[in-house]
Amino acid sequence: MIVDFHTHIFPSDIRMGKKSFFPNEPAFELLYQSNRSKMIGAKELIESMEQQGIDKSVVFGFPWRDSKLIQYHNNYVIDAVNNYPDRLIGLCCFDMSYEDATRETLRCVEAGLSGVGELASYTKPIDRNLIEKLTPLMNLCAKMDLPILFHANEPVGHNYPGKAPDSLSGIYQIISSFPHNIIVLAHWGGGLFFYSLMKKEVKEKLTNVFFDTAASPFLYQKEIYGLARDLVGADKILFGSDFPLISPSRYFEELEQSGLNDHELSMLKGGNAARLLNLA
Repeated sequence: MIVDFHTHIFPSDIRMGKKSFFPNEPAFELLYQSNRSKMIGAKELIESMEQQGIDKSVVFGFPWRDSKLIQYHNNYVIDAVNNYPDRLIGLCCFDMSYEDATRETLRCVEAGLSGVGELASYTKPIDRNLIEKLTPLMNLCAKMDLPILFHANEPVGHNYPGKAPDSLSGIYQIISSFPHNIIVLAHWGGGLFFYSLMKKEVKEKLTNVFFDTAASPFLYQKEIYGLARDLVGADKILFGSDFPLISPSRYFEELEQSGLNDHELSMLKGGNAARLLNLA
């Protein structure tokens, strides 16, 4: 079974009239102002899954600030999961400082969603104040055994839309503050797993942390797969495409040259996600 742990879907009115949603949503404008930015709906995702040989996809929306947009987009994800229950697994999404995050999470889980994400702080650093606001949500997810997917990016290198400020240190603060949560870090966790080589603290902090491969062909050389396996274990890596940003086939081409054996590839492509999400 192949599971894509990182895909985005949008309702048609947002896709068709995205500029009307830019006011008061600076993160959305930052990521989608370019004409090259891609958005798809649930139907288009299913069609791509058929073409690419993907059995299941984890889907989510965008971390909106506006409460009405949050509920509207989460409802779209709920409907998509209900329409394609054998193919889609949904996460609920909202701004990281959203005051009703726990209530919205409960609502979405009761409606059939399976966790939270992709949470992101695209326009400002993650600080202690933000972590305090996250505490009720993190406690709820720990109690309910729900995975939480966080955006993370590398602190060096080229700039691009969505490269969050001070992401790595902020993400490490989250991991340190909530050691009992199941946390998935997008985009290889911004390279955080490299620091598991440190003699103190970091490796233990990563006990309940998984890393998805979203945007890897844009960001890293294919050798990263073997390095991640050696440093944190093949059982901690989740295939995620960030579709429609990148086609899954790009990842499969790199994986063939990654040096991972068949068992490790099987875990990465779906076995780890199946275990994490309690899939049959």
